[in-house]
Amino acid sequence: MNGVNLATPHPLQPYWDLTLAAVRADALRIALEWRLFNLLHLPASAQSIARQLQLDPANTGYWLDTLWSMELLSRDDSQPPLYHNTSVASDYLRPEAPDYCGDAWSFRLRGLRHFAGQLGDQVRAGRPSGQAPDVATTIDNWTSAARLQIAQEQRAVTVDLALRLMAQIPEFPGARRMLDLGGGPGLVAIALARDNPLLCGEVFDFAQTVSVAADNIRLAGLEQRLTVRGGDLASDSIGEGYDLIWCSSVLHFVPDCLDLLRRVLGALRPGGLFISAHAERSAQPGMNARVMPYYLPMLMAGRFVPRAGEMAGLLAEAGFASVEHAGECDFPMAPLTVLLARKGVR
Repeated sequence: MNGVNLATPHPLQPYWDLTLAAVRADALRIALEWRLFNLLHLPASAQSIARQLQLDPANTGYWLDTLWSMELLSRDDSQPPLYHNTSVASDYLRPEAPDYCGDAWSFRLRGLRHFAGQLGDQVRAGRPSGQAPDVATTIDNWTSAARLQIAQEQRAVTVDLALRLMAQIPEFPGARRMLDLGGGPGLVAIALARDNPLLCGEVFDFAQTVSVAADNIRLAGLEQRLTVRGGDLASDSIGEGYDLIWCSSVLHFVPDCLDLLRRVLGALRPGGLFISAHAERSAQPGMNARVMPYYLPMLMAGRFVPRAGEMAGLLAEAGFASVEHAGECDFPMAPLTVLLARKGVR
């Protein structure tokens, strides 16, 4: 038996893992629904958790062991064992945590499961010619998400990403006027204004949605430096005279991306910078392992999800003087490609 490796994974293992993921997702789903991570802010036994939640003690132990295997709980060697939140659960899944993302995670799970249940019908029937998504429903859904789920993701993930990126951009310290394009709850604009005390600007989104950003701006005490502008990206003015425009995961929803990019160019001052952070479809299958499942609903709805290099080509066609690839950034659900597009000085 020397030299025989019996532990080599079978070629089908990645696809068997898909079936296991369904159980892991529901283990986390009920943990969030039952606010388990509040109860495990301090160590507790399965029996104690079962009493508090009125659950079966034995099955509660198996459920906690599953969450332990997912590295959401730690487990000691006492008898009975005591379970405790790991740092991930404590920082992001405990409702009282500043960076709580439980609602955002559940929102994504519900949306993708709903789409997956209809996938066969979508592939079979396609999208009727000329059919567009219900704009009113989209605005209502986006506004509701901006108030809760998108705000959680911006607070826990996007803000830190934007700040780390700005630390590498030479134009940022000298920027005086910025636009958060499709900014939803406006937390990126708020973070950038706090990081650069001379920065003023606007958050642009649907008229209903910018009311959420306006509330957050008031809570941050930045009404003198940040304002909101409501409208439709496809047709309305986005303002002008900006040194910096930030746009993350928004261009997928615009019917004519090139037209918007030309308007973005016109809204920048000479030498101004446009930062685009959007998912791209790679030519390599492995690079698409997260992009394709998440963006498949958008593609099948006729939304714009660019192929690798396509966004850079559109920026050049729109008239930007230079387009710099700033790398890939990890993001909720799927990685994004960051492009820095600069307007000429003349």
